[in-house]
Amino acid sequence: MKGKFNRTKQDIADKLDLPRDIILNVPKITVTGHNEIIIENHKGIVVFNENEVKINSGIGLISINGVNFEILFMGGSTITVGGKFKSIIYEANEQG
Repeated sequence: MKGKFNRTKQDIADKLDLPRDIILNVPKITVTGHNEIIIENHKGIVVFNENEVKINSGIGLISINGVNFEILFMGGSTITVGGKFKSIIYEANEQG
C-alpha cells in the first residue's frame, strides 16, 4: 500500500513539475569535488566530528567519512559540509 502511495506522489510531482525531493521527502545531495557536500531536506545531524558525519533523512542515515570536516553553512533543512570526503554511505531505514 505504501509503495502505491509513493508512486502516486511521484506521478503527481512529475505531472506538476514539482521538485521530487520535497514531495517524496528524500534528501538532495550535491557533491562538489571531494571537499564540499550540500544536503538539502535533511532531518537533523546525528553525529558530527572531524572524521565522521551522520545526517538523518527521510530515507535513513547518510554517513560521510573523511577528514577535517567543518560546517560551512546550516539553515532550515540545508547543510553544507566541507572537508576531504572518502565515502558516502546510505543506511536505509526500514521503509526505505
